[in-house]
Amino acid sequence: MRNKLFRVVLLAMVAVLLVTACAPKPPVASPEPAVTQPPAAPPPAETPKLKACYIYVGPIGDIGWTNAHDVGRRYVDDKYDWLETAYAESVPEADSDRFIDRFVVEEKCEVVFTTSFGFMDATLAAAQRYPDNYFFHVSGYKRAPNMGTLMADFYQLYYLNGLMAGALSKSGKVGYVAAHPIPEVVRHINAFTQGVRAANPNATVDVRWIFAWYDPAKAREAAEALIAAGVDVLAFTEDTATVVQVGEEYTAKGQPVYTFGHYSPMAQFGPTSLVSGQLVNWGLIYEDILTKIYLGIYTTKNLEHVDYWGLLSGGWQLGAPSSVELGGEFGVPVNPVFADALKAVKVTDQLLGEISVYDLVFKRIEQMKDPAVLFDPFSGPINNQAGELKVQAGQRLSYFELSTIDWFVEGVIGSPKP
Repeated sequence: MRNKLFRVVLLAMVAVLLVTACAPKPPVASPEPAVTQPPAAPPPAETPKLKACYIYVGPIGDIGWTNAHDVGRRYVDDKYDWLETAYAESVPEADSDRFIDRFVVEEKCEVVFTTSFGFMDATLAAAQRYPDNYFFHVSGYKRAPNMGTLMADFYQLYYLNGLMAGALSKSGKVGYVAAHPIPEVVRHINAFTQGVRAANPNATVDVRWIFAWYDPAKAREAAEALIAAGVDVLAFTEDTATVVQVGEEYTAKGQPVYTFGHYSPMAQFGPTSLVSGQLVNWGLIYEDILTKIYLGIYTTKNLEHVDYWGLLSGGWQLGAPSSVELGGEFGVPVNPVFADALKAVKVTDQLLGEISVYDLVFKRIEQMKDPAVLFDPFSGPINNQAGELKVQAGQRLSYFELSTIDWFVEGVIGSPKP
């Protein structure tokens, strides 16, 4: 009995094992695919930087020349992330070499702009000391493989202002407050005088040198001395609005003295006395130079013949926007207060016939903006102060002659070489 029971149990166990062995096996889960992490992106390449530094002869708050340059510096500094700028103001011309060395050696400036004629020789010497740096000098004529020159010149605008000055002067005596006897200032005085005498052939321009770019006290003294001598119109080349302010003060007292601004908008200083002026946008030229350096177009080996000469026609290249503009404020070539008076004065032009001075100003702008420069203030015949013929009829002073001019035209009272 016991053996029979054992066999039954054993057969049952074998049956269970057979059922288990034959049963379908559950699916085996596939292993999860391995997740491959993408390689870490390299850090973004840092944008190459360029550092440009500016040396100013006056304070940036001078309202005139230095202020206009600093407006241009800020324009490019704000526009380009790759550009860093720095400046030094009120730098004595005799001490400019020390400031250039500091910018190059200590502040690692790759580009140095020096913005006064008196900085020319120091800039050239620095270019020779630092052949791997870029140098640009404003208003000079000396260059090197790593040193170019630039100028936004006003002689065309001074001529236009001279036309208006000659038309408005009742006394025929016009005054000019001048900073230093350098070619730039002599050129502007001559162009202004050419304009004055085109509208008033017997008028004179009395020049008073103050031997300073920024000295409001000297500028005031010279302006008041000229008014005491009988002038009723004032122009100037120095870096303050003092002459305009003096003209406005006398006009307010019932003694009209007409003025013309210089380099920066000055209409606010002479709403009833300022007729027009000359304005500049240095930012356009700085932008062109710095982008060409950044892109590798300009190198430290090819600047010897790079010279920007910004005029109404666009200057450094055909089609380039003009960096200079007529007016006491941007967009207003002539103060509307004086429009009727200028329209009332007629002159006779050889080609245009009888024309008002007001209309002639705009006709001359059109002619000088033309790439062919259909009119130029320094076209002959032109005599010097002694009445000697300096420019023959049909000839025109060359760029080099204009950039080195050291003689006054007929009609100027004073000496270009005190």
